[in-house]
Amino acid sequence: MRLRTVLATFTAGLTAAATLTAAGPAAAHPAAGNACSPSVSVDRFSDALDKTTFDGAFVGNLSALALNEDGSLAALSDRSALFRLDARTLAPESVVPLADDKGAALDSEGLVVDRDGTRLVTSETEPSVRRYSRDGEILDRLPVPPSLLVAPAGRATANQTFEGLTLLPGGRTLLASMEYPIAGDSAGVVRFQTWTRTRTRGDRFRLAAQYAYRTDAGLGVPEVQALADGRLLVLERGFTTGVGNTVRLYLADPRHATDTAGIENLTGQPGVRLVGKTLLADLVTCPSLGATAKQPQPNPLLDNIEGMAVTGRDRGGLRVLLVSDDNQNAAQTTRFLFLHVRV
Repeated sequence: MRLRTVLATFTAGLTAAATLTAAGPAAAHPAAGNACSPSVSVDRFSDALDKTTFDGAFVGNLSALALNEDGSLAALSDRSALFRLDARTLAPESVVPLADDKGAALDSEGLVVDRDGTRLVTSETEPSVRRYSRDGEILDRLPVPPSLLVAPAGRATANQTFEGLTLLPGGRTLLASMEYPIAGDSAGVVRFQTWTRTRTRGDRFRLAAQYAYRTDAGLGVPEVQALADGRLLVLERGFTTGVGNTVRLYLADPRHATDTAGIENLTGQPGVRLVGKTLLADLVTCPSLGATAKQPQPNPLLDNIEGMAVTGRDRGGLRVLLVSDDNQNAAQTTRFLFLHVRV
């Protein structure tokens, strides 16, 4: 979702190849001073792709990250472009345009690279989940519960629907997170929708369980990532004019939550078990590492963080990569944050 809807005039920067030296300071083994909390430390940041172009496409508006089969990084723009980046340098290597069934642009927000190399992509305008080939051809479209559709077809609000997308361990269950509540649900209670891979119809998905997750006051969910044990990393994010961004990372456990697919309104339902969550870090507490901000921020390292991917393991924890959506706005930055997370 674009948190700032008015785009400022901006001047395009240098190409990605010429700006890779803009990365923030690197640290192979972060010192104690890099800790954001007992569970999270920030190794480094990179602004290398900020206001750059590649093959005629603006490299920004990035809303989701995933690992490709070859180890490169997939970066999804909410302006209908899917980039392949070098996982080490972040240099763009290719770009594939995406579109809906009528050839129109998407507000593409969530991304999964499936086991066969196809891409599952959410758009929050309808909302929808489509499967794309490597070259951007639509192969399938998943069903969506009527209540999660944007009003008047359903009870959701435009630009507040499917933001996060992740494949659970084993690859049989897909999960999408709504960014904000639908009409009739309590403030702060968002729905996580799942699909199960069918056994009789190839790699198609059918609707499955749904869960309820409560965000902190005023925050939404821009991204979720599944862990090997079935738990989730959940990003919560908000923006306050004149103050800046709030970005928090939670560990969530949907394994004992109530299936809310058949519950019309999530208000005053004492028997509903929400997805449990534990705060790993409020990123305002991270060291700034010399980062600068183009607008007021409680920590200059922060920006409009939207994308997240678990890229591996080391030092007894997870390597987690975050990226901000600059909204193609001169007052915002396309910034990658390299985290080390213990869960």
